[in-house]
Amino acid sequence: MKQSILFPKTLKEAPKDAQSINHKLLVRAGFIDQLMTGSWTLLPMGIRVLNKINNIIREEMNSIGAQEVLMPLMHPKNIWNETGRWDSAKEVMYQFKDSRDKEFTLSFTHEEILLDLIRKNLKTYRDLPIALYHFSTKFRNELRAKSGILRGREFLMKDLYSVHSSQKDFWDFYEKVKIAYSKIFEKIGLTFKITEAAGGVFTKNITHEFQVISPAGEDTIYYCPKCDWGQNNEIFEGKKGEVCPKCKKGKILEAKSIEVGNIFPFGTWYSERMKVYFTDKDGGKKPVYFGSYGFGTTRLIGTWVEVSHDKKGIIWNREISPFDVHLIGIDKKGENIYKKLKEEGIDVLFDDRDVSAGEKFKDADLIGIPVRLVVSTKTKDLIEYKERTSEEIEVLPFDKILKKLNR
Repeated sequence: MKQSILFPKTLKEAPKDAQSINHKLLVRAGFIDQLMTGSWTLLPMGIRVLNKINNIIREEMNSIGAQEVLMPLMHPKNIWNETGRWDSAKEVMYQFKDSRDKEFTLSFTHEEILLDLIRKNLKTYRDLPIALYHFSTKFRNELRAKSGILRGREFLMKDLYSVHSSQKDFWDFYEKVKIAYSKIFEKIGLTFKITEAAGGVFTKNITHEFQVISPAGEDTIYYCPKCDWGQNNEIFEGKKGEVCPKCKKGKILEAKSIEVGNIFPFGTWYSERMKVYFTDKDGGKKPVYFGSYGFGTTRLIGTWVEVSHDKKGIIWNREISPFDVHLIGIDKKGENIYKKLKEEGIDVLFDDRDVSAGEKFKDADLIGIPVRLVVSTKTKDLIEYKERTSEEIEVLPFDKILKKLNR
């Protein structure tokens, strides 16, 4: 894509109300735009990052046998009354009436909607297990929507839901999701901790969160550097510096963190209240075992920027960068290299704008694409190659550039 037509243009200054790093950099670099507090537009480059994240998640969800669906965002009151959450979760829900005095809510989650779908289609144990996921918008009445896209009133998530015929089958799948989520973080390139946590308005059971350590985080976690033990401060009863209760080797550390994913074991609590039963081998009626598994996709974009930036701007990696390469043309050069890169299947942002070289370099650092290429009369038939994480510049012929990009 040519930068001269890319929407919108970069900003020299961050918005006056921006406090978090992801708010400042993502707005300045042209990835997001704020409509109002807690509500964001994902701009073309933001959508590119989101799509790459979603594709990584989708691959792992499909690998454990989950199937993709898309459920409604507007829900009738009666379905939420079946579990009592119309009242018990009222503080986080957007509830309203239409012109016919019917009551609805906007989706803050989809447990009830998923189970309604299941009970319409479930007959016997032969139909189980079932695992369905979707990428969807969530609406939550956050009293303190802040920190850029880390905490919004409207945001995007991936939700996975599963129903099972036995407790054993449920827990086996729960562990598979843990592994799949771990693979997602590893593929994306984020270091994470799995911590035990309370279930909030979802369940009274202990749940598991996937936390990324960052000073921008609102959570406080305690974890062991020697093993996989970790807890959110909501349930932690010890003290930092104590010996880990699991491995008895490491000393417990404390850190601020950002929750990006969470998984919830519900047992049969929801299914009993919504009468989601199946016929077992002996002809008896039994409630399904149920779990849900969330992953904040727009939150992950903000999380990445919080942990991967410098004073010049964002630093993306190859896995989720909006483009593979940022090509800068100086002295009206670059069109030929731009065409050749596209022919080779390289996703390239070509800065063809009629602005100074200095402005182009500053914008390249701000946007943060992993590789910057520069062509000019000075480089002649060669190309300057520079990685965003390095100050080293190499001057190379096109074929060697390709080898570096394809390694």
